[in-house]
Amino acid sequence: MQFDPSTLKFDDKGLIPAIAQQEGTGEVLMMAWMNAASIAKTLESGHVTYWSRSRQGFWAKGESSGHVQKLVELRVDCDRDCLLVIVDQTGPACHTNRRNCFYTAVREGEEVVIADPMV
Repeated sequence: MQFDPSTLKFDDKGLIPAIAQQEGTGEVLMMAWMNAASIAKTLESGHVTYWSRSRQGFWAKGESSGHVQKLVELRVDCDRDCLLVIVDQTGPACHTNRRNCFYTAVREGEEVVIADPMV
């Protein structure tokens, strides 16, 4: 069956959440937004491209930092309203230079930083 992005459930801004997960380890690296065009760019190039809501433009992961995400597989959830992007991540995934964006935990009602920057 041919993949048809028009069957995805985008929000009213034409966006869909995309969760990036490291191939092999299953580590959840980050969440970002994609639109139909960024999905097409990702599938065409093999380099994960998101839609930046703040810049209102494409954001090719690692474009300036070198911390690229190579697409391994794109998965669609059962409701077709969220994507799972299996990637091969080079370097930190988070703009804070941490391996992933989920470096803060809530433990016993307190926020605790559980990972230091890599670089």
